[in-house]
Amino acid sequence: MKALAVAAGIVFWALVLGTVWLAFFPGTTGEPVAILQIEPAPAPAEPEGAPSATGESPAAQPQASQDGMELPPGFAVGPSETAPIIEPPAATPGTTGLPIPGAPSQAPATPPDDATPPDGVDQQGAAPAETGTQQAALEPPPPPPPPMPESETASITLPPVPVAELVEESQYGPLPKVAADGRRPIEVYARPSRYAAIGTVGGPPRVAVLVTGLGLPDAPSADLLKGLPAQISIAYGAYGRSLQDGVSKARADGHEVLLQIPLEPNNYPTEDPGPHTLLTTLPPEENLKRLQWLMSRYTGYVGVTNHMGTKFETTPESLQPVLEELKRRGLLFVDDGSVQNSVAGNIANTIGLYYSAATVQIEAQPPAEIAKQLEKLEAAAKQQGAAIGVVRANPATIKQLSDWAGKLEAKGIVLVPVSAAVRSLQQS
Repeated sequence: MKALAVAAGIVFWALVLGTVWLAFFPGTTGEPVAILQIEPAPAPAEPEGAPSATGESPAAQPQASQDGMELPPGFAVGPSETAPIIEPPAATPGTTGLPIPGAPSQAPATPPDDATPPDGVDQQGAAPAETGTQQAALEPPPPPPPPMPESETASITLPPVPVAELVEESQYGPLPKVAADGRRPIEVYARPSRYAAIGTVGGPPRVAVLVTGLGLPDAPSADLLKGLPAQISIAYGAYGRSLQDGVSKARADGHEVLLQIPLEPNNYPTEDPGPHTLLTTLPPEENLKRLQWLMSRYTGYVGVTNHMGTKFETTPESLQPVLEELKRRGLLFVDDGSVQNSVAGNIANTIGLYYSAATVQIEAQPPAEIAKQLEKLEAAAKQQGAAIGVVRANPATIKQLSDWAGKLEAKGIVLVPVSAAVRSLQQS
């Protein structure tokens, strides 16, 4: 019995030792070993700087990872697997990220404004199912037109300016232009009016008023415009600080804006309209440079009016290139009526420029005289369907003008923006 127990013990321990041997030294018996679902164990640590089995130092061996778990050397995610998400380095201010070393080259993170993606590929590099639809989606739609007010006297806020499609960048600054789809500043920046597209025949008499003198040397504060009916248009010159702020404020209050440019008077330079005055002694190309400088001072105007110009407006060879430039840029021209024998009307009719001359100049005079001038403006509107008056900005005149405008509706006369009067007169 003792011998049997000893033999059984020897067999038991032999089996235990054999199992342990196989666990630590598989395959050494020459027989195939099947191991099921054995998790890969981490590689044993190697001494720092010791070469690996591939001949590379441990620092040179990439360590693939998946779900946050480190994998042993030699393990990697195959091409059929989902590629791991690699977070790019933190972007520095003004950039959208840096390229990943070793990654395929990509397009710049911030393409230039005029860059367009290749045909058939969207901005993310994926081929769209419908190329035409996708391409259209990549181009921002033009801003909606200003809403038509319920009535001419209704309160309205004009959209912010500039509209990108109507801006041409120049060495002087932003210049107005006609958009690729044909939209013009005279239409986009105008205060909407139901009378703009209707001729003067058969409609009610219309009066338009242009307040000038802001943005010029010794100009009054724009605060005097408070309470002025929104249909009245405002002309800003090209001088002074924060001109764009003033223009944007006027538009927010519903006023459309014109640019007032300095033109040479007869007694120049004794009477000087200001820097960059357009002169008959300059060649056309120099006057156009000056005009572009003036036009670049702010954005959002429907057209141009003159400041002085008794000599310049009577010199066709000087005036015509200027009016042609205004037409090319989709602007209108309003002659303030101060220049006798102006040739602006003849040139405008020849080249097809939206144009009109003011019928009445309302000067700063005693209230009784101003009232007579306003009556003259009403009579002209009844006679020719529409008429434009020009008012030099000053507090007393603006107050009387506001009171007068509030009584027009009872007289059957409609107060319209200057652009609406110009366009309706053009169609008559």
